Amino acid sequence: MIGVLINVCTVIVGSSLGLLFKKSISKKYSDAVMTGIGLCVILIGIQGMLKGENVLVTIISMVIGALIGTALDIDGKLNGVGDWLSGKIKNKNGEKNSLAEGFVTASLVFCIGAMTILGSLDAGLKGDNTTLITKSILDLFSSMMLSASLGVGVIFAATFVFVFQGGIVLLAGVLEPFLDAFAIGEITCVGSLMIMALGLNLSGIAKIKVANYFPALILVPFMCFVFDYLGQFIPALG
Repeated sequence: MIGVLINVCTVIVGSSLGLLFKKSISKKYSDAVMTGIGLCVILIGIQGMLKGENVLVTIISMVIGALIGTALDIDGKLNGVGDWLSGKIKNKNGEKNSLAEGFVTASLVFCIGAMTILGSLDAGLKGDNTTLITKSILDLFSSMMLSASLGVGVIFAATFVFVFQGGIVLLAGVLEPFLDAFAIGEITCVGSLMIMALGLNLSGIAKIKVANYFPALILVPFMCFVFDYLGQFIPALG
């Protein structure tokens, strides 16, 4: 778990530094940074989407995930928790930033991708934390930039990093058969779709309830297993 703990610490440190920087800039520059971060998040999403191999896995996972997430109102509940935890965080200009928006954005950016999954599996199966430590350095700088634009919600993403990556490390032996290259690629693709949606939100282009799509990430490995099985009988689905 040492790699996970290092990653959590770098997120906290980076977010704290970003918040200190945020206090020193005016709304005009803060808005410009927000738009820039939004565009960068869109780019990250587009790059990750190219990792997918089977578009049907993505479509089915997103559709079913959206139905489940909307029925459970995950986005509404997450925002409610954020409001309860800190109300609405106001900067010196009176602008309101949603804690939940920062939390969701940072959680996806930090935890979606092959480096997260493979690094956690290596840590759990082999005790090799090299990949997670490398990722921690990247997340140090990412958390600085995100918290400078999205506020204190980013620092709470450290809890998601701990739970998500720590869970994979502890359950590596159980999860390994389901997290092959095909599944990792599809998880990255689906997660990157959500990241792109977050980028559209940050840029002011759309207002998508991204958290309602979270169940899709859980569905992807099962869909990959189903398509692998069906591919034995229907090659076009494999």
